Amino acid sequence: MKYIFPLAVVIALAVIAWIGSAILGLQDLFGIVVPYAALFLFVSGFCWRVLYWARSPVPFKIPTTCGQGYSMPWVKRDKLEAPVSTGEVLGRMFLEVFLFRSLWRNTKTSIKPGPVLSYKSTRWLWFFGILFHYSMLLVVLRHLRLFLEPVPFVISALDSLDGVSLHLTPELSMYVTDALILLGLLALLLRRFTLRPVRYISLANDYFPLFLLIGIVSSGITMRYFLRTGVDIVAIKQLALGLTTFKPVLPADIAPIFYVHLFLVSSLLAYFPFSKLMHMGGVFLSPTRNMANDSRMRRYVNPWNPDIKPHSYASYEDEFRADMIEQGIPVEKELPQG
Repeated sequence: MKYIFPLAVVIALAVIAWIGSAILGLQDLFGIVVPYAALFLFVSGFCWRVLYWARSPVPFKIPTTCGQGYSMPWVKRDKLEAPVSTGEVLGRMFLEVFLFRSLWRNTKTSIKPGPVLSYKSTRWLWFFGILFHYSMLLVVLRHLRLFLEPVPFVISALDSLDGVSLHLTPELSMYVTDALILLGLLALLLRRFTLRPVRYISLANDYFPLFLLIGIVSSGITMRYFLRTGVDIVAIKQLALGLTTFKPVLPADIAPIFYVHLFLVSSLLAYFPFSKLMHMGGVFLSPTRNMANDSRMRRYVNPWNPDIKPHSYASYEDEFRADMIEQGIPVEKELPQG
């Protein structure tokens, strides 16, 4: 049920958008109201989660270290795995955000006869993760041509570069990222089905975003390559420009498959801030990554600790001297005479 239910929800979302736009005539709802509501939820939810994390105190110095830390000058250290300066932390964060360095170093642990504990590299997961994320980035950048007029040269260049490899017809070229993003998503989904430990720990909220993304990609591919004759790209851009300028105009000749695609994208935007997909913003606020490994060089003060005024022994004895003398506890100063 933990993967059947999310799949059923995604199918239901697609069916609702199709029926609402093709039969019930709710194009205004699915073309204007829902996208604006989803965008509001995305922006407000994203900001709320980031601010909540930013305000959360970190009680301990907890950077993840996997290499030799700073010690004596002649001891070679790992500047990326145990950074001590701001520049080294930025270098580590750059590799983590843009190259998924921790995923590259991921290993699989297993017990072989003997028993012998063995470790095996799982860089195929890194490969498909990179494949999906960068394909997704290029797809999003390509779609900016629908929201901008004139289209910036960079976006036009990306669009041409992405579609230059495979030409189906003189008027239609196949985008390479369309195939790569679907391949990456299917590989990540297959991983959750085939690997027993991963399947055991996977929950419905792990499957739902994968099914939703696959639904978005599939509807987009269907709209571009299989139902292209019924999709007016000029009308879609007119709607997109209207949404961008807050002057929405809903053309009458937009096919229902477009509303299915748009509704699934809107569902993803609304769901994004309240899901595990928020690792996109959370990675920058992760203390295991953004803190320097300098606990032996600088004292880290727990922000949860109350402001305690120091109480020296001299002041302690001044406060309890009479009681200490009465109990026979030696004191440094005697009680004043008189």
